[in-house]
Order: sequence, then C-alpha cells, then structure tokens
Amino acid sequence: MSIEVCNESGFTLDSVLLASVARYALDTMHVNPATELSILVVTIEVMSELHERWMDEPGPTDVLSFPMDELAEESRRPDAPDMGPALLGDIVVCPEFARAQARAAGHGLAEELALLIVHGVLHLLGYDHAEPEQEREMFGLQAQLLTGWRTAREQAAAREAQRRNDSAVLGAVGLEDC
Repeated sequence: MSIEVCNESGFTLDSVLLASVARYALDTMHVNPATELSILVVTIEVMSELHERWMDEPGPTDVLSFPMDELAEESRRPDAPDMGPALLGDIVVCPEFARAQARAAGHGLAEELALLIVHGVLHLLGYDHAEPEQEREMFGLQAQLLTGWRTAREQAAAREAQRRNDSAVLGAVGLEDC
C-alpha cells in the first residue's frame, strides 16, 4: 500500500503517524494492499479555497476527501472483494483548523488528525453522514477503527519495550554466563 503524506501547512507533524492510521483503516477495511492514497496537509487559506471551490461553502474546514472518479461507481469500491490495485484518492487536512477542534474535544492535535484521516478514508470508501442512519454507521465505524489503531500501537510499543528490556538483560548477562 502506498500512502504519500505531503505537509504544506507549516506545522511540524508526524507523517508516519498519519500514514499509520490511514494504513490501519485501509487494511481493516480490506482495501487492496496495492492501493495508493495521498494525504495533503495544508494551510487554512488553502483549505478555505478548496472548501469554497469544491463544496461551495465559505471558509475553511477540517478535512476534505477527493475520491478518484474511477472508483465512483458502487461496483468499483476499493473495498470490494474483486477490486485490484487502484488510486484511492486524496485526503486534505488542515491542522490549524483542527487544533481548535482538538482543544474542544480535550485531546491533542495528533489525535484529532488521526480521527480526521480515518474520517477521510471512510469518505473515500463511499461512507457518508448526511442522514442519521448513515452518520451512526460511519461514526461508529470511525470509532472502532480509531480504537483498534490505538490498541495496535499500544501493543507494538509494549512489544518494543519488552524487546529492549530483553536485549538489555541479555547484554548484561553475556553469553559466557549462560
């Protein structure tokens, strides 16, 4: 799976974290591993221009998703069992706009951006939240994906800490002591 992160926002961000949450969501949704995704991180001015141009709404927003036209048909959904490699589309996020949302939600910017990336991935896969039933489905799936990703990260960190501890113990003992 190819995930490109391009940060044009001026914010210092962890692009590995953004790609990680996108990869987890795509893998969990069974999207073909040869799929390509682009994540663009932009300034508030650029996001305002995109929001007005493509959504016909004034001012900035937190995230926009631009699916590839070739995937617009239901039969070509990237999570369809017979779907081959494809360009999934683009996710555009604005950390300056998201920062206020993060504060209001009581968490950090990295957590908010992870949420927005998952939200964007789900839009690229055809999910929407225009109707109450759609919103319940999409936001429920979004919460499940974020929880699963956090759990996977915690488990990976615990395994790495254990590996470092084991290496330190083995290094201190030395092979001649065994």
